[in-house]
Amino acid sequence: MKARLRTVRLELAEPLRISRSTMTARDAVWMSVEHEGMRGYGEAVTSVYYGLDADTLVRLLGDVELSRFADPESALEALPSGDLPPAVTAAVESALLDLVGKRAGVPVHRLLGAAAPPVTETARTIGITSPMHAAAQARRLTADGFQVIKVKAGTPDPEDDVERVRVIRDAAPRARLLLDPNGAWTTAQATALLPRFADLGVEAVEQPLAPGDPEALGALAARSPLPVIADEDAVSLEDVRRLAGRVHGVNVKLAKCGGAQAALRIAQLIEGSGTELMLGCLTASTLGLAPAVHLADRARWADLDGHLLLAHDPWTGIGGADGVVRASGRPGLGVEEVSAYEGVA
Repeated sequence: MKARLRTVRLELAEPLRISRSTMTARDAVWMSVEHEGMRGYGEAVTSVYYGLDADTLVRLLGDVELSRFADPESALEALPSGDLPPAVTAAVESALLDLVGKRAGVPVHRLLGAAAPPVTETARTIGITSPMHAAAQARRLTADGFQVIKVKAGTPDPEDDVERVRVIRDAAPRARLLLDPNGAWTTAQATALLPRFADLGVEAVEQPLAPGDPEALGALAARSPLPVIADEDAVSLEDVRRLAGRVHGVNVKLAKCGGAQAALRIAQLIEGSGTELMLGCLTASTLGLAPAVHLADRARWADLDGHLLLAHDPWTGIGGADGVVRASGRPGLGVEEVSAYEGVA
């Protein structure tokens, strides 16, 4: 098997501000794996939070020795690969799943145990922005068909967050609302704020407390008036094991846990514990989102809108612009590169 890498620049349609940063673009590294005339594809995106820049991703992906395997099936069986960062393992796994599916003539969701192509509503994120802009976004999104809106929070003045959620609720009275402060609140702040957001009809809150103290997060969840979903505190299988039954949900991102097979292990671990699965994502292209979409039937909440935040998505195949993402029934991931994409980093 031969692997090739390509680095591209993904520009956002507008800046996305969260509690700890503002993002306007990120680099992606595409991996293609070729065997007997067929190719499979995967994507890894850069992340300041996880300490992965484009050069590091290229180096780590380039060090993966797929040539030592006789075929992609045996390489896929050998994953995970040692001490690689989860985002790198997830990208390699994506390319192998795509290739194995194409060789077998079956879509990836079949390889992962689902009989029918998953079709699910996805949340659409509204970043930290002015109330007027947030309300306009909410009206536009619901008009387009979105029924779930995720609101970023964590401004220095929590009243700004309350006002943003209030105007979004007024603009989209029938939408389901999720809230994500990205760990910006203290326990005292969260205790005071969560009842107010519950009164505004927020359905659940992601990672209200700074990561690193799962005991505090579990204690908050036990008395919270709305479900608490762990995100930054739920990275590995062992993290989730500590939180299972103590929080209401865990946000599983393939780039965070190590890929689709790792996500399935987490789903199996929490089954029956009272903790439910959320599938999330980083801002990425359709190629990066596709493996998670093939798992979407396992999740209570799906936040798979990373490709919808881009100015130009260089891949196509999972939809989402109407609020619903759909796994393809075509062999492999079922995605295609848009011809003549020029976003080279």
